[in-house]
Amino acid sequence: MREPLVLLPGLVCDARLYGPQIADLSRDHAVMVAPVSEGERIEEIASNVLDVLPKRCALAGWGLGGIVAMEVIRRAPDRVTRLCLMSTTPLPETPQQAAERDPRIIRVRAGKYAQVIREEYHSDLLMPGPWRAEILALVEDMALGQGPDCFVRQSRALQRRRDQQANLRRINAPVLILSGAEDVRAPVKRQSFMAELIPGAELTVLEGVAHFPTLEAPEQVCAALRSWMKRPLLLR
Repeated sequence: MREPLVLLPGLVCDARLYGPQIADLSRDHAVMVAPVSEGERIEEIASNVLDVLPKRCALAGWGLGGIVAMEVIRRAPDRVTRLCLMSTTPLPETPQQAAERDPRIIRVRAGKYAQVIREEYHSDLLMPGPWRAEILALVEDMALGQGPDCFVRQSRALQRRRDQQANLRRINAPVLILSGAEDVRAPVKRQSFMAELIPGAELTVLEGVAHFPTLEAPEQVCAALRSWMKRPLLLR
């Protein structure tokens, strides 16, 4: 029996981030989305995810969801049969990066959440195309639905996250690193570096795609995920 697939969304996103993949993959896989909206530390969020995970599953995460997925497999490697990381990083925030989040948190608490979200998820994160405005509108709607308190919690978690490089070197499972060739926030160079840390990891770079591959190139992402789900499991 095929193992279930669990998807982890990113910063103030929900299951709609994976709408096309859920529709496609759920035809022959059990698919669920686990929330990453509670907790002010990645470790706390990962604990919450572990509470709802199946006993063993394939795990995929985008952005913040990928960071949480790395912590989940660090804590419970026997429960993750395979791992997919999209548009994410194993590195901790530098002091400068962490400090840059504080003004945004202050503005959110001052009632300027919608403005901060439009700056956080700006149009340069997407390639020009007929669906650019619709994708941005969906991302903004997800963020507004998650709310300012969620943004603050997740921002704090990102500020305090650990370095996962040593963890990645120990992973013994089929791993897919999925990247948009035009992603300015999680550039291909960083995704390639991450793939090199993981024994046997496969790097798939989608041309003409930026920071939101699941929405910008849904068919290509579905095909990549299906191929990854068919890879043989590794002996532990």
